[in-house]
Amino acid sequence: MKYDTLDHRTLSDFCLEVSTLLHAGVSVADGLHLLADGETDQRLKELYTDLARQVDEGRSCAAAMGDTGAFPTYLCGLVEVGEHSGRTEEALASLSRFYQERERMERRVKSALLYPAVMLSLMLCVIGVLLVKVLPIFDDVYAALGSRLTGVAGGLLALGQALDRFMPAVWVILIALAAFVFCFSALPGFRNKVLAWWRGSRGDKGVAREMNNAQLVQAMSMGLRSGLSAEEAVGLAAGLMADPSPARNRCLACRAKLDEGMSLPQALRETGVLSAGDSRLLEVGEKGGCADAALERIAQTLSEDSQARLEELVARVEPALVLVCSVLVGLILLSVMLPLMHIMSAIG
Repeated sequence: MKYDTLDHRTLSDFCLEVSTLLHAGVSVADGLHLLADGETDQRLKELYTDLARQVDEGRSCAAAMGDTGAFPTYLCGLVEVGEHSGRTEEALASLSRFYQERERMERRVKSALLYPAVMLSLMLCVIGVLLVKVLPIFDDVYAALGSRLTGVAGGLLALGQALDRFMPAVWVILIALAAFVFCFSALPGFRNKVLAWWRGSRGDKGVAREMNNAQLVQAMSMGLRSGLSAEEAVGLAAGLMADPSPARNRCLACRAKLDEGMSLPQALRETGVLSAGDSRLLEVGEKGGCADAALERIAQTLSEDSQARLEELVARVEPALVLVCSVLVGLILLSVMLPLMHIMSAIG
């Protein structure tokens, strides 16, 4: 039976609970039965029961999770590596931290973008009301005084009248936009398709590229910590980017260079995953026998840097939106008030 893909927080909680039960000496099958018995969410209860049944029938936990469709390919692959190497508990604990970090990053991105989006929407509404409703009133006042709105004010009035004529089409666009936002928020399948398109077209530039590199490096460190070779860790990290994307292509190019005999630090540097400084740090860690720890430290640094850049961009966007919208509102008001003041002074 196929299930909807679990969100990052649920994945993190699941991996943490199973790893904790394994640490306490409970088998995987018994642990899954315990999770199913204690689960109040009916959807998750059915999922855990299905997993426990398959494991009871002799299937591996990784294979059972892969068949449900609820777990990402990357997670199933790393659990399978842990089962083969006898480090299932360590793999699940690492996955729990990994998905917890991804959930935290997504939450910060959403909170960082929500306020500017809401503010921009409100400002556009205010400007629309001024153009469509307020300027015609001033035009009537000018007509009563024997004049008309000209210049910038006349152009803005024409723009407002055009918006008023096309208002049915504007409402259709707004309803379609609201429906898109609702589907994106409520339908995981639709959201995944949109995100896949975004990652393939614009989702690997600037801050997004830094975030992708941080996720790939963190995935590689988890693979190395689970006993994989550098080639296997890089190949497994490519599974994190399930859709065709520049980030996945960089990872696959890195794997190809490793197959040609190139060292991991040099391959990551030449494919653009790591900078020269981070590559040197990894080279030192590799010589010291702690490449996984060096990669984890680099991933943490990349993640923190990308979050700092995102916050910096948002900090620039907010005052820019306020400035532009304030100038537009002021321009609209001044373009009609100043001529009116001249007329009133001439009459007086």
